[in-house]
Amino acid sequence: MRYGVCTWILGDMPIDEVAQRLAALGYRGLELKGDLAAYTPARLRPLFAGLGLEVLSITPENVDLAHPDPAVRREAMDYYRRALAFAAELACPILSCHGAVGRVRALETQQAEWGYLREGLATLAEAARLAGVRIALEALNRYESHLANTAQQARALVEGLDAGILLDAYHMNIEEADPAAAMRLAGERLFLFHVADSNRAAPGCGHTNWPALFGALREIGYAGDVVVECTASGPDPFTPVKGPGWQEELAAGLRQALAFLTEHLGPQT
Repeated sequence: MRYGVCTWILGDMPIDEVAQRLAALGYRGLELKGDLAAYTPARLRPLFAGLGLEVLSITPENVDLAHPDPAVRREAMDYYRRALAFAAELACPILSCHGAVGRVRALETQQAEWGYLREGLATLAEAARLAGVRIALEALNRYESHLANTAQQARALVEGLDAGILLDAYHMNIEEADPAAAMRLAGERLFLFHVADSNRAAPGCGHTNWPALFGALREIGYAGDVVVECTASGPDPFTPVKGPGWQEELAAGLRQALAFLTEHLGPQT
């Protein structure tokens, strides 16, 4: 098990500085923001290797696989195909996907858009298999997406496909009656686990029942990675930039998160 950090939570910090900071803090990996125009695998590979970092996953740009307009869906699929090739070049094992973040209601019908997402996932899963990458559908809370909010919904969407699920403790705090039971329901389909506390601060700074969640991880035999996605305190959940002092607060949170994970889940392997 390796511990990593979502790079988007560091805002517009250059990737070289992001990598140096995470390595200095003691993290083994990162979840790379899927801005395919910002960098190339040829540039990133030596940077990360020199710092002892690995790309654990890629989080996508905000494209919409479930939009009623076929042209929008084709554009989203084109992005994901390019992201798969990018991930394969980086030897990144997981590309995550989800509905368009910030679109919280159907433009057509819920049933129709569920079908569009399922169709897109089926195409992506096959493309990912050929690329040697795994697809993980992330369950987001209702204030960020209207499609897959719970582990049960995510599992239904990937059932029968060569794809898995990404669960996030912060989102589960909002959507799941029993987050630990949700993790058990995900079971072998749980490909990746994001951690932030109930208030999106570092683990241990809110009211999340971490012993229950970590116990569920052990119960299902989870052998994947854990990625930290906490932010500094402040308004607007769609940006990590919270005002004066946000970088210092985030750095303290990342140090605390790594110490917390090491204490409760053990050292990185």
